[in-house]
Amino acid sequence: MPFDLHQLAAFNAVVAAGSLGRAADAMHVTQSALSRIVRRLEVHVGAPLFERHSKGMQLTDVGLALLPHATSLLRDAEGAKEEIRALLGLAKGTIRVGAVGSIACQILPTALTRTCQRWPMLQVEVVEGVWDRLASALLSREIDLALGAHTHDTDEIISVPDCCWEDTSYVVAATTHPLRARRALNLADTLTHKWAIMPRGTGPFEHMKALFTRHRLPTPEVTVETRSITVLKNLIAHSDFLGWMPEPMYYAEQRAGLLDRLPIPGACDTRTLTAFRRSHGLLPLPAAKLLNELRRLATHPPRQPTP
Repeated sequence: MPFDLHQLAAFNAVVAAGSLGRAADAMHVTQSALSRIVRRLEVHVGAPLFERHSKGMQLTDVGLALLPHATSLLRDAEGAKEEIRALLGLAKGTIRVGAVGSIACQILPTALTRTCQRWPMLQVEVVEGVWDRLASALLSREIDLALGAHTHDTDEIISVPDCCWEDTSYVVAATTHPLRARRALNLADTLTHKWAIMPRGTGPFEHMKALFTRHRLPTPEVTVETRSITVLKNLIAHSDFLGWMPEPMYYAEQRAGLLDRLPIPGACDTRTLTAFRRSHGLLPLPAAKLLNELRRLATHPPRQPTP
């Protein structure tokens, strides 16, 4: 069933605005003209898409089913136009990429800098988050590349096998933390202290939990859970909270003398990081250019700053 993109754009505008009047203003058309466009789409679908009320428009079950497909089709069409214009030199292409914190702190900035030097017309949109956020953004086409910890391929998301790195995570604390005064520090000593970390179920939390399990210790009692890397680093650097972080994530705080790993034997773990893309469809040209730079960095990673 082929769809008219203009009709889908009108449908999405009504969903976003919540009423025909506000959507018509946003699209710079009359309310009656927009109503006719929506009705033609409903005739094409064969069912009402909205329940019309005095206070606005509410999606029917059919409308709810159409919405993600309409959004995807419109994004694909816009992406195709953008790529063609970028190739013709008429407009800027946009790199849409997401990354976990450690890649966002080192690998990604280097790759983006090199890509934009080679292709100065490109623009960049970056999403930072843990894997569940990145996977959702990839599937919704908010981003075209996701950079995160290696995981199994799915029917919808696959890894890029020649684009991999490694990082090592440690138990970290402020440089003034009282545990630093203790001799022969071991992992069990951290169990009596407050912890701050990414939420349960996220990759970092499960990574930390696996470390304690491997040492036959219970999981620490976590006092603060947050997805904000800024909050996490500042909380650990300026209080007695302990945390679990990959080394690239806290380079700046380490160099500033604010926080560092605790000297605990065996309290670290290495993971593999890689690039992911949607399994179906072509990778947009701007994202492909970034991926080429990421491949180069996977072969010749940037030098780590000296603390």
